[in-house]
Amino acid sequence: MSVNVFSRRALQATTRRLAAANPSTFSKTPLSRLPAPVAVAMGQHIQYRPAATTQISSSAAEEILASQRRHRPISPHLAIYRPQITWYLSGLHRITGATLSGAIYVFGAAYLVAPMFGWHLESASLAASFASLPILVKIGLKALVAFPFTFHSFNGLRHLVWDTGATITNKQVIITGWTVVGLSALTALGFTFL
Repeated sequence: MSVNVFSRRALQATTRRLAAANPSTFSKTPLSRLPAPVAVAMGQHIQYRPAATTQISSSAAEEILASQRRHRPISPHLAIYRPQITWYLSGLHRITGATLSGAIYVFGAAYLVAPMFGWHLESASLAASFASLPILVKIGLKALVAFPFTFHSFNGLRHLVWDTGATITNKQVIITGWTVVGLSALTALGFTFL
């Protein structure tokens, strides 16, 4: 036991003995305002103050409430913040995910009902109709599908890495964000002109 701990315990024991031997002198010190440990343990140190209320009319209550609302701090609007890459990539990730999954569901439903309506959605028909399109339309359609697919894939991998607890600092998030944008653009261009 160190000297400091021993001296504290000795002081506590002496104070307790003095308070027990002569409670009147102990009650005149500034320490007397503190609750005794037994009172704290028993819950007897709690002060009860009755609430003072007055009856007011509903119009006066509405005026008080309106005054309080005028002086409340308001939360800052998004327009005052500097835009960050994480905002844009988060929104774009959701948009591309919804777009890709929606397109798959629509095509899947159309593929299932195609025989009933006489549509030809088999692979050979789709490839032949795509080959008959002008080159600029082909490039535009391929880019329209390639970029959302590559972006959502790379950003999804980024989120999976985040789930491991890696690359979570602000600097790393910005670096990985721009890396995802660059890889998505390069891969989408590769798929477009493949």
